[in-house]
Amino acid sequence: MTETSTRPVADGDLPPPSLSTKRRRFLAKLSVVIAGGMFIDGFILGSTGVVMPAISKDLGLSSAGEGLIAAAALLGIFLGGPVGGYLADRFGRKSMFTIDLALFLVCSVAQFFVTEAWQLVVVRLVMGLAIGADYSIGWPLLAEFAPARLRGRLLAVQEVAWYVGYLVSYAAGYVLISSMSVSWTVVLGLSTVPTVIVLLLRLGTPESPRWLMSKGRTEEATALAAEYLEEEDQRDLHTPEPHTGGGFGQLFSPEYRRATIFVSVFWVCNVTPYFAIGAFAPTVLEHLGIKDGLTGALAINGLVVIGSMVSVLLIERVGRRKLAVPPFWISTVALVVVAFFSHTSAALVLVCFLVFSLVNAASTALSGVYPGEVFPTEIRGAGVGFATAVSRVGAAAGTFLLPLSVDGLGTSATMLIAAAISLIGGIVSHRLAPETKGLTLSQACAPAGSA
Repeated sequence: MTETSTRPVADGDLPPPSLSTKRRRFLAKLSVVIAGGMFIDGFILGSTGVVMPAISKDLGLSSAGEGLIAAAALLGIFLGGPVGGYLADRFGRKSMFTIDLALFLVCSVAQFFVTEAWQLVVVRLVMGLAIGADYSIGWPLLAEFAPARLRGRLLAVQEVAWYVGYLVSYAAGYVLISSMSVSWTVVLGLSTVPTVIVLLLRLGTPESPRWLMSKGRTEEATALAAEYLEEEDQRDLHTPEPHTGGGFGQLFSPEYRRATIFVSVFWVCNVTPYFAIGAFAPTVLEHLGIKDGLTGALAINGLVVIGSMVSVLLIERVGRRKLAVPPFWISTVALVVVAFFSHTSAALVLVCFLVFSLVNAASTALSGVYPGEVFPTEIRGAGVGFATAVSRVGAAAGTFLLPLSVDGLGTSATMLIAAAISLIGGIVSHRLAPETKGLTLSQACAPAGSA
């Protein structure tokens, strides 16, 4: 018979936490440190728009020069996403999880010391490489640890963190530039602070049991799963996934071509109008007759946080499709109204931009959900990395071309182009978006046409 101790628990001699409590704490910490990377990404991109007039004045930039600096980090993400995804699939999530952020930290500090335009372009390009890799490492890692009942919510939170980072840097830059006349190098270099914090918190993160299982390291995977995964996910870990052999070529196989097309188009059609408008919101609003463009832009960026939080709250209740598809139709209408009625009412323009920002953010929150769910473990990093790259082509193009489009085509024509992109996103998502609510990761990544 097993003896049961009746010794009272002394002060400071509390029993160890239960396994379920340990799992919850781990999952919360993992979500925070991955969200930290998203916060940093939003932080570096949000600061660009508010300090661009000061950068342009100090460095004597043309419209093309402004667009190049604004797009440099996005171009870096375009390269970093696929490279990081490939490395994460081949060598593991854990080994890359701190290396990429350490590289980002070095470049973040370097922003304090740039004196020429080319230096700023290079530094922010490398920062983009690191943060692009972080997308394709962090999202698969979180998807592979999160239980099915929380996976969508936890992945959607990552986009909230991005928007919060964007808003915080935009607001901080606005205050520092307008009230304290702080140098734009200081505003850009502020990203060093959150980067140090997140980097320290990431130390000691375990490897993904699913990745270990995909490499045949069953004993290690099982041991880690018993410690960090819930019972249902431990069972699902042993459910055979499709053997793809890995590599980017498998993204275009008959089994996963549909998923690749969907996540890529969905993401690019969400972020291209947002970046085009968001990066130059003060300029766009002033062109449309709103005198205090910075205040209006701050309101827009604040509303996107609310929109992304709506998705977090609803995603496990209403599912993915209802949050993914309708916002495209609403965004299209809002941007068309801006294009045709921009000269009649500044208030109408601002309302339409606010509506666009709200619904666009609600849909974009799923950009962190779908790529982590619809690809199997062997190509999950590659899938996220490829979708990241494609999305940043659109984001970089929107950021780079918007000032040129406004100067050359006019604001109305530019808004019609943005509306057309939203319309394409709606059509493709309506046809291809899957519903993965409540599915285990093995079920969610089942190839097209499987039972």
